[in-house]
Amino acid sequence: MKLSLAMAILALAMPTAIYAQDSTAVSNGTYPNTFSSGSANVSPFTNQSKRFNDWSISAGVGVPLLQSADLTSIKNGNGKNLFGYSAYVSIDKAITHAFGINLQYDRGETRQGWFNTKDSAPDATAVGARTQYDAISILGDINFSNLLRRVDNHSPYRWALHGYAGVGTIAYRAYQKGAGGQRLMTEVKPFELGSMFFQAGTGLKFKVNRRIDIEGRLMYVVTGDDEFDGGGNAYSAINKRSEQVSDNFFNATLGVSLKLGKHESHVMWHDPLQEIYYKLDVLADRKQDIEVCKKGDADNDGVCDDWDRQLDTPAGARVDGAGVALDTDLDGVIDLYDKCVTVPGPVENNGCPVKKDNNQTAVEVEKTLKEIYFNFNKATIRPESNSKLDLAASIIKENGGNYLLTGHTDSKGNAAYNLRLSKERAAAVVGALENRGISQNVLKSRGVGSAEATVPASASDAERLVDRKVTVRFVESSKWDSIKKKDFEDAPVKKSTKKVSAKKKKK
Repeated sequence: MKLSLAMAILALAMPTAIYAQDSTAVSNGTYPNTFSSGSANVSPFTNQSKRFNDWSISAGVGVPLLQSADLTSIKNGNGKNLFGYSAYVSIDKAITHAFGINLQYDRGETRQGWFNTKDSAPDATAVGARTQYDAISILGDINFSNLLRRVDNHSPYRWALHGYAGVGTIAYRAYQKGAGGQRLMTEVKPFELGSMFFQAGTGLKFKVNRRIDIEGRLMYVVTGDDEFDGGGNAYSAINKRSEQVSDNFFNATLGVSLKLGKHESHVMWHDPLQEIYYKLDVLADRKQDIEVCKKGDADNDGVCDDWDRQLDTPAGARVDGAGVALDTDLDGVIDLYDKCVTVPGPVENNGCPVKKDNNQTAVEVEKTLKEIYFNFNKATIRPESNSKLDLAASIIKENGGNYLLTGHTDSKGNAAYNLRLSKERAAAVVGALENRGISQNVLKSRGVGSAEATVPASASDAERLVDRKVTVRFVESSKWDSIKKKDFEDAPVKKSTKKVSAKKKKK
């Protein structure tokens, strides 16, 4: 590959590099400077703002040393190191402040073997070699210093550690020299399948000024070829000295980078944190008289009148962000005056709910229990009565009080049986209400059977229905303790007895 090829590529890229960005940043001579990012104004750090240079051209020279090969440059068979030469030129494009892509051309010559091919062979067995190469590669560039820079690092940004890795094509001519003279052993053309190679390494950059960087690099080149060292055919005697199948070399270089563009700083030297620090320092040094509450705070509720929606808030009242007095239960009485802050109630009762008269509560419960149904001739409540029992329980819970439930029957049938049935049914209703959360100390029961029936037994069933009911009466606390929980005793369970046969009785 000719050097002119790389120069042509460089010439084509120059116009794009020079006019890569437009600027929105203006320097005042004090900041930005060579130690900083070059962006002291308030423009955002985005790709659209184009505040940084992101193109540069790099070139350098160095020394390649074959390390992994049959013929090496390091401590060869004569115990010496053989130094070749190398040079590179690259066009560098920064994508972000921590990553870029480089198009690089390398040219050089390695020297390896027992002696320098510039000299005569010391004996008939000595072998020396040299390899002239040209390479083009694309490298990824990671700026570790910018990527890993600490948040609290306020130091000037002058040194940067970079990492490189990439692939490309390498063309070379490998020569071997022995007692019989020098001859060409292997020639590889560029852009062939066997010409692909890989290189990776690291570099340390120093920022001289806004235009110039100096960099030392150490790259490791993997050729993937066993004939790069000049050993000839892969199965030759020389190439059988080592089992490796790729001749690899180190390339140590010292180079310089010219940053292109009209901005103050290159994006690879931009530290976003330093830009933030600078702006904070400017704000800290700037004296600003901030006038708070221009209209004052007339009601002294802590909310300025500029945005206070209630300018006459009573003293001591808690307010929201708009200066409006809080009303937690939304009953129209602010918390300052509300005696029941979490329970809604009318204004005339200071925000507390008004309890009904207990006698009125008894009437409502009795009305609800009017539609309670029992199984025929039993004290078992039917399932369709559950909703009425739920409603009665909620009324008692809401209003409180002690209540006596009285069971009634009509006048038809045996009076003693009716009395017993009325007592059991009244007690069953009490039990059902207590199962719904009513305290056992609130309800009691009794039964009067047909003693208070008003319709004669000869009347129709529909007419006698008014006498079959459960009545509810509120009882004052002073009289409550004198009333039993219920007015009947549960029938004892009879034990079954075994009959003795007549034959066993006769003895």
